Amino acid sequence: MAFAWLPGALGDITRGALTTILLIVVTTLVGTMLSILGAAGRRNGPVVLKRAIAVYVEVMRNTPFLVQLFFIFFGLPSLGIRLDPILAAMLAMTLNMAAYTIEIVGAGLDAVPGGQTEAALSLGLRPRQVFIKIVLPQALKVIYPALTSQIVIMMLESAVVSQIAVRELTYEADMLQARTFRSFETYFVVTLVYLLMSMALRRLLVTGGRRVLGAGVS
Repeated sequence: MAFAWLPGALGDITRGALTTILLIVVTTLVGTMLSILGAAGRRNGPVVLKRAIAVYVEVMRNTPFLVQLFFIFFGLPSLGIRLDPILAAMLAMTLNMAAYTIEIVGAGLDAVPGGQTEAALSLGLRPRQVFIKIVLPQALKVIYPALTSQIVIMMLESAVVSQIAVRELTYEADMLQARTFRSFETYFVVTLVYLLMSMALRRLLVTGGRRVLGAGVS
């Protein structure tokens, strides 16, 4: 009977979905913070820092995410650094996302008129205060749609971490398919779960962005 296995598999699917959600929450929070620091450093830091960030961005954006993940999980142990699969996944996802969002945040910073910074400085605000209170909020409002899309893309790319035995949604789907031999049904259900998660995540981000950044966010 079609989908007769589904009731007994709901626990595994739910556990996998929750792990996927955990991965993207950590990646979003840490990756966004790193991207803000990286974008600021790339524009206002010393030359050495600017070059280091530029190299990092180019390396991460021009190599496959799967290779980055394997390097962290399988390569770093050769240097004495061993990470739990889920920690390795979080690190790989965060570093990958930060590389892309540094460019996105940087574009937002460039979009803020320089006259606003000069006016704020002339009023006695410190450069850090100007960046945090004036420049950054405006930049985030400009780039928020692109940032939202990048977060959703990163959630979908998290399926790759099943290759290092992280028990997220795709891993659980693979295990279910191996037990039930119902490939079409298994991946059909998991595809629907990913679709619902993507739509819910995008809606959550848009709603949250409107509340935090203002009505211009869409």
